[in-house]
Amino acid sequence: MLYKIKEIFKSIQGEGYHVGRKAVFVRFTGCNLWNGNINMRKNAICNFCDTDFAGTDGLNGGKYNLDQLVKKIHMVWNSTFSREKKFVVLTGGEPLLQVNEKLINALKSLNFYVALETNGTINTNIKFDWICVSPKENSLWKLKNGDELKVVYPQHKFNLKALEKLDFKYFFLQPKYDSLKRLNLVKTLNYCKLNENWFPSFQIHKVLRIN
Repeated sequence: MLYKIKEIFKSIQGEGYHVGRKAVFVRFTGCNLWNGNINMRKNAICNFCDTDFAGTDGLNGGKYNLDQLVKKIHMVWNSTFSREKKFVVLTGGEPLLQVNEKLINALKSLNFYVALETNGTINTNIKFDWICVSPKENSLWKLKNGDELKVVYPQHKFNLKALEKLDFKYFFLQPKYDSLKRLNLVKTLNYCKLNENWFPSFQIHKVLRIN
């Protein structure tokens, strides 16, 4: 199997529970909710994505076999963070279109703490160390348990009170980054103030202008 990778880069986690933590990010090519073509975004199932996941032309992007991919991830980590606790974030697009148990086991054998960021449309029994599910209101949501539920807000079809009953440890609202982003920020903060189970999540990497 060859893994199609958009980019592999070192940064800090900019959102959610692990915000500020140093990590290597592996962005897998492709998504099942949008093909990445900007001209087709309006009619996509998810039409507010702010990520370029198309192709393999990003930093350290390419097609890798298992050994090559794990070696590259380890090399990127050691180039800066060699003395830190190893942390890798598998993201996309939708990583579960490609991620398999062999990859996770190989990363764990090198003592990586392996986090997954997924849209929740694909169920998995793989033993990740951390699962963050960020569902989209127009998709078929299947993976309804994990560590962190992160809802981009507002998405009006979601009943947030009902979502609190799902099997997650933490519940985050993240303001939608679109033409109404300032209003979305205010709405997010106001909702979290009135509902103690929900915490605001901000994309601090954008504020800091880093990847």
